[in-house]
Amino acid sequence: MTFSGGARRITLVRAFQFVFGLCAVLSLTACAGRPGPEALSLSQSALPDTKQVTVYVATTRENKEGLGYTDGKAPELNFAAYTVSVPPGHKAGEIEWPKGGNPDPAKTFAVTAQRTLSADEFYREVGNQAKTEASDGTDVGVFVHGFNFNFQESLFRVVQMSADANVEGVPVLFAWPSQAAVTGYLADKESVTYSRDYLAETLTRLTAGRGKGRVLLFGHSMGGWLVVETLRQLKLSDRSDVLAKLNVMLAAPDIDVDVFRQQMAVIGPMSPPLTILVSKDDRALQASQFLTGNGRIGALDVADPVVAQVAEREKILLVDVSGISPTNPLNHDRYVQLAALYPKLTAERQDLSSVGGFILDVAANTVSSPFRLVKLAITPQ
Repeated sequence: MTFSGGARRITLVRAFQFVFGLCAVLSLTACAGRPGPEALSLSQSALPDTKQVTVYVATTRENKEGLGYTDGKAPELNFAAYTVSVPPGHKAGEIEWPKGGNPDPAKTFAVTAQRTLSADEFYREVGNQAKTEASDGTDVGVFVHGFNFNFQESLFRVVQMSADANVEGVPVLFAWPSQAAVTGYLADKESVTYSRDYLAETLTRLTAGRGKGRVLLFGHSMGGWLVVETLRQLKLSDRSDVLAKLNVMLAAPDIDVDVFRQQMAVIGPMSPPLTILVSKDDRALQASQFLTGNGRIGALDVADPVVAQVAEREKILLVDVSGISPTNPLNHDRYVQLAALYPKLTAERQDLSSVGGFILDVAANTVSSPFRLVKLAITPQ
């Protein structure tokens, strides 16, 4: 293939400049003091009356002595439970990282307890805790992280979101072996593919025996691809009983538009509707689109009538979250701020059977259609 013509050359140069610029931002972000395994060191001191969040972990990461959960692929699921204290001065949307191996509960997140669990212990404790926290047994939330996360980043992100949402429930982290590197995109894609069977197994066991209860399933970025692939696999395995007990939300999913259409053709409509948080100015997804040559679901424009019509036809709830301030220049992590809005949004919730394209109005704490005045809550029930 050859390129000719001044305009075409300029376009190509600008495209490469755009991608290289994004890579530079990613590299700077990655080098800005990313936490190592020492962030999980047990706190040597306790601070009374601090909020404690216990996260149950199911992971396909390899566990190596002295290194913790690495980017290696484990031959079977590993299970654990971490209790983390949140400092009194915690700022919503932020993670107050411990420095070195000496966390200060007064100022930083601090691991106060850690246990390795067997599979039976994991599922039994999550089930028992869910019954304790919520009388209807509905509040188990499974978080599937995205591209370029190490284990401690994903764990503390779940703690932050749980603390900010300030609701009863049992947080579960499904951690897959991300390389935690800007150059690890292709390797990460292989790792999520490797993890599909294990996520399906986790969801099958978490939903078993829950009666009317549901499991909230949240996937971010490449974790969204893992979630949807797992839903497709469950459907093909004739496990619609598992799908029927899931509330699914995807944040900035890094999924090819055409691939997603084929996935949903197999999965079919979900009840409550599959919810997707999108923003058309997501620079990370713009880079992914450039590299792959195809649009990404997480960057759809809900103000486009065609997009809204397709969402209605496919029984999907698309919510534009561009009104939420991002925490980094890539505009790829707005979901972390959403947790703090959770109580206000759910307090205003109305009929959530509606589907189509909607816009989150942060000031009004509502989700409204750009085409008609409809007040909606963002969290499926």
